[in-house]
Amino acid sequence: MKKTMLLSAVILLACISFSYAQDTLGTQTPEIQTKVDLTYGTKYVWRGFNVFGSKSAIHPTLDLFSPTASMGFSVEGHRANSSEYELNERWDYSLYYLGKAFEEQPYEMMYRLAYVYYNYPDLSSHTTGSIDLHEMHAVMSFPKLLGVDGLVPSYALVKLMPVNSGTIVGANSPSCGTASGFAHIFMLDYAMPYICPITGVDRKLNLHSEFIFNDGVAPDGGNSSVKSGLRGPADHDWSNAVFGASTTYDINSNVSLTPGLFYQFSFDDSVNPSDQYWGTLSLTCKF
Repeated sequence: MKKTMLLSAVILLACISFSYAQDTLGTQTPEIQTKVDLTYGTKYVWRGFNVFGSKSAIHPTLDLFSPTASMGFSVEGHRANSSEYELNERWDYSLYYLGKAFEEQPYEMMYRLAYVYYNYPDLSSHTTGSIDLHEMHAVMSFPKLLGVDGLVPSYALVKLMPVNSGTIVGANSPSCGTASGFAHIFMLDYAMPYICPITGVDRKLNLHSEFIFNDGVAPDGGNSSVKSGLRGPADHDWSNAVFGASTTYDINSNVSLTPGLFYQFSFDDSVNPSDQYWGTLSLTCKF
């Protein structure tokens, strides 16, 4: 864990130094846009599920995007700041495409199509103990639909599947649950303009809300965690709603700092038996 945090810090410091050099010397628009991010979260709540209990986590991310091809690839890690959750720690590998349809229409749509591989490195993907997953998802956003600048409704359709069907997240789940199924996520975001009371600078307060209908999917196959026993299969029901606020402070043209606060109302005990709240702090470098 200490090695991972140290490596993440070194990478970010190198990126910040490089971005300051770009600011000073100037540069052409890159053919590949690179973003490096390190996020600290007081909890890690993923699609309603509390992954690391009450423990905090770090999430390093590397994202490579080609504007000419509208395609990108990202790697994102989820590491608990505790020695109790090694088997639940995960790396996400995403290949995605960004597009736009119905331009200049009131129902203009921005969309993202992606394939994601969820890898749990401490568990082999070739054994019945594996909880490796993969998914396909489509996210559709409609920036002009409501006629209010900055108010954007979105919808995500997710199909999650175990990599190997005969594992504990599939047919061999001890609780008879499964990681295979759909999730429907309805979101509403508003970039609310405001004047920062400290700096007097015009800013955006990003307000986020989402409602999730879980169509019977338990990412761990119905096991509450590898170490803590069983949970029954997830219900086919509205599982949770999340409300949050964040704002971004630009350190320079390439480096930014984003604090955020979030609260989750949990509707279904099979996903999460209690409401959750957490904070995040992200340091992002683009070049």
